[in-house]
Parts: sequence; C-alpha cells; structure tokens
Amino acid sequence: MREYKSKSTEIIVTTTIDTPLGEMFAAASKKGIVMLCYFTPFNIEAKIDILKKSFDADVIPSNSEYFNMLRVQLDEYFKKQRTTFELPMQFVGTSFQVKVWKELMLIEYGKTLTLDELASKIPELKSSRGLESPCAQNMLNIIVPCHRVTKNDGSFNIYAGGDEKKEFLINLEKE
Repeated sequence: MREYKSKSTEIIVTTTIDTPLGEMFAAASKKGIVMLCYFTPFNIEAKIDILKKSFDADVIPSNSEYFNMLRVQLDEYFKKQRTTFELPMQFVGTSFQVKVWKELMLIEYGKTLTLDELASKIPELKSSRGLESPCAQNMLNIIVPCHRVTKNDGSFNIYAGGDEKKEFLINLEKE
C-alpha cells in the first residue's frame, strides 16, 4: 500500500462495517476508536468535519487494528455473546458530553433509564433538558449506549439513530 503524506500531524482512518442494523461508519485514531455511527451521508459528513477539527487531522479510508477488534466485538454483541465493549477509544466532545457518555456506559445491558433518571446521576444537572444534546451528538453509537435512554414518557426519539434502531437494540438486549 502506498504511504499517505499528511499535511496535518494526525491521521484518522475510516471504514464501513456491516451490522444487522445496516452499514455503519467507523473511524479510529492512533489511540482507539473515535466514531461508530449509523451510515447516513449528511450525518457522516458532519461528523467527519468534527473529527478533522477536533484532531487537526486528515481523515482517510484505510485499515486499523482497532477495526478488527470492533468488528469482532460488534458481532459478539449482536449474537448476544457480549454485553459491554472493551475497546481503546477516544471521546470527541466537551467535558460535559464526555461525563454524560461515561455515565451512559454504566447503564446495565438490557436496562433502560429515562432522561430524568439519568439526570439524577449527574449532580450538576438541575433537569434532564441538558441530556438530549449529548445523546444526539454521541459519536460512538452502540458502544456508548444512548439507546438505553428514553424520554420521560417512555418514547425513544432522542438520538440520531432513530426509533427503529433504538427499539431493535433494546429488544435485542431484553430477549
């Protein structure tokens, strides 16, 4: 393979991964997985721009050892052989978003919380209103389980994956 000459100091590599929910788009830095998102062109382009700016990086299609680990662990997850992910990863977001995402990773497999229940676990929040944005901006779908959070009325529509994908994942985990 030809060596890539980058103008920036960092290179983020990308690939696509087939899942039961359709094709997903993954990206990795030298330190780990930085993105796993449902593949919708507008959504992916916006997230690539975030990666370029956050890492001052070029984003190119290529391979990474982390993608092999991700494929194996996603396959195990969808076969109900894995309940958590053990991957090197880097969060891309504000310190508040990262705090929310780390809290989401503590929600047990097969369980759900409402936005109010999640807010009660984050002391600086006075209401659940501030949680919808971090869920919608999660760059590590499935790995950071925003699908385990519902609106206070029990409906799903609070994150980028859409109701049908979220419902699929919740049902997969509850079976």
